[in-house]
Formats: sequence, structure tokens, C-alpha cells
Amino acid sequence: MKLTDAPLTTSEMGIQPDWIDYNGHLNMAFYSVLFDRSADDAFELLGMGPAYAKQRRLTTYTGEFHICYLQELHLEHRVYCKFQMLDCDEKRFHVFQELYHVDGWLAATAESLTLHVDMLGPKVAPFPPDIRERVETMFDAHKSLPRPERAGRSIGIKRKGG
Repeated sequence: MKLTDAPLTTSEMGIQPDWIDYNGHLNMAFYSVLFDRSADDAFELLGMGPAYAKQRRLTTYTGEFHICYLQELHLEHRVYCKFQMLDCDEKRFHVFQELYHVDGWLAATAESLTLHVDMLGPKVAPFPPDIRERVETMFDAHKSLPRPERAGRSIGIKRKGG
């Protein structure tokens, strides 16, 4: 994986037995776990992995997160994510992820707003120059990608006829 991969395709992951709910499929909470673990791949490329938090006392927090569940996942399934940065500024970035079964079908999507945080506050803080450069490099590679259809969705009941 490289910062300039557009979109970034993250590592393949499996489903754990204790993630399966009484309906026989992946419990909704663990879709978040899969999205979070795949984001770890991207954050490591951006220079904001566990060592960043430990050594520099800077990290990321999720400010907002939305999931659309499209197709059930089961214990034997393996998945990977596509990670697309939609926007960024000096303290935040906006990401869209697609969770795919290894056979190529889309299982779920997630959209998130990530905040850069100084752990001494904790408070939202600007990226240091080296990290800002990495964020901008990824965004430059991703900004020409088509905007995902599900990006920017809101929750509501759509009524017929007005």
C-alpha cells in the first residue's frame, strides 16, 4: 500500500466467532470494528499509528461515523476495505470506506470525520507539517475519484408522493 493508491485497498480480515449474533450473521457493532481496523492501515501510512500517539502524544479521534449495511456477512467470510479521503483541512479529514467480501461484493459502507488531537488537552489540534504533507498527498491522489453515491447521506424515512 502507498499513500498515492486511489482508493487505498486495506488488508484482508476475517470474522471472529464471537462477532456472530443470534441471527447467524455479523453483529452490527463489529462492522465498526472492521472499518476501524482497516482505517488503521491507512492511518499507519499517514504516519498516525500507535507509535505516533506514544511518541508524539498526538492521535486521532472519530468525530462522526455513519454505516450503511448492505449485505450480511457470516463467520466464514473474509473482507477488505477501500478507503477514500473525500476532504481534509489543517485539523480534520473526511473519509469514505467500502467493505467488500473477497469475492467482490459490497457488504457495507462507512463515512467518517476524523479529528487530529493533542493528547495533552485533549483538544483538536493542527497536524504537524510532516503529517499534514502526508494527509495532503493522500487527498491529492483521491480528490479526482468519483464521489461515492452514499457519501453525505442522512437518516430519515423517505415517503412516497411528497
